[in-house]
Order: sequence, then C-alpha cells, then structure tokens
Amino acid sequence: MLWSIVAGPLVNVILVPLLTAIWWFAGSAGWNNTVPDVYNYIKVIWVINLFLLLFNILPVYPLDGGKIVYALLWFVLGRARALMTATVIGFVGIAGLAGLVIWIFTDSPQAGIWPAALWVFIFLNCFQGFRQARELLRISNAPRREGYRCPNCKTAPPAGDFWTCGKCRQRFDLFVIPFTCPHCNTQYGGAVCLDCGMASRLSDWAPPTPPPEA
Repeated sequence: MLWSIVAGPLVNVILVPLLTAIWWFAGSAGWNNTVPDVYNYIKVIWVINLFLLLFNILPVYPLDGGKIVYALLWFVLGRARALMTATVIGFVGIAGLAGLVIWIFTDSPQAGIWPAALWVFIFLNCFQGFRQARELLRISNAPRREGYRCPNCKTAPPAGDFWTCGKCRQRFDLFVIPFTCPHCNTQYGGAVCLDCGMASRLSDWAPPTPPPEA
C-alpha cells in the first residue's frame, strides 16, 4: 500500500532534478537566445513538475502526502484511527489552502476559479474520508458475533447495521436473520468482511455443525 502511494510523488521527485539539470544546460548553452521557444518550454515543464511535487506532498488527505501520513500511522494506530488522524490533519491543511484560495480569488476572480474548484474537490474527499473513519471506528468498537468467523482473517463479524441491502438500500445486520435482509427479505449468497475487505461465500461463514449426540 505504501509503495503504491509513494509512486505518484516519486515520479516528480525524479523529474524535478532531471529537468533542473536540463534547464541549467539549456541556459548555459544559450538556448534562451538561440531557441527561446524550446528554452521556455523546458522552463514551463520544470515549473509544473515542481508545483505538482510541492502540492502532492502536502499532508492533506486525500493528496499523496496525506495518504502517506495515513499509511505510516496505520502501523501504529490501526486502520480506523489512522484514517481519522489523517483526515483531521487534512482539515487543518484545507483551512490553510482556503486562505490561499481566498487571496487568489480576491486578487483575480478569474484566476481563482480553478483553485476554488480544486479546494472543493479536496474538501469533499477529505470529508468522505472522515465519514469513513467514523464508520470504521464504529465497526471496531462494536461487539462481535462469536458464532461466526471470516474464513479469510478469522475475525468475528461486528453486531450492528453495517451492511446495506443492494435491493432496498436499507442498512441491516447480516447475521440477525442469517444472510437475509429483514426489510425486503432479499437473501445473500456471499458477504464482504468489514475487517479485511475480502468477499466469501456465506456458507464459509457459518459456524460448524455440532456432531450428533451418541
């Protein structure tokens, strides 16, 4: 997980010094006078990559920097608390970005449209992560149904309305009326473990049948 997150900004980490060397060589060779279009093109590409690098490493969830913070905290705090901490840090960063967007918009309303749209996108995704973190904390703090076990991670499912019916869209507890939605009586042949995220046949969740009495 951590490698897949780091791979994004790592591209810019490699490109920025490479483009810096190319830009320096172009300036030393006098390209700004002989081939100014090529020189300016290299300069613009360098500026874009530098901006992307600085922007992506901000510790604001869901930017790459915020996801790196989330992944690192996962080892210490666990999935739910790590996501909650990362989103709270993200909201602090979003407040700082809001000040920057307001400053740009005040100086030039036309130039502030795209930063404002980007800010809204980041805020909505961070808020979605915050809601997911609250749900994960609710799942982790819920009592467990010890009569069932996930066949993949061997964890007992939580007791509560944590599943959503695909037909009536109502939330329900999949194990109260085993594997049946109590609102529309839809039956299910598989379930996703809320701890490991793996889907399994419901027959594999069922407790073992006790041996017949002698």
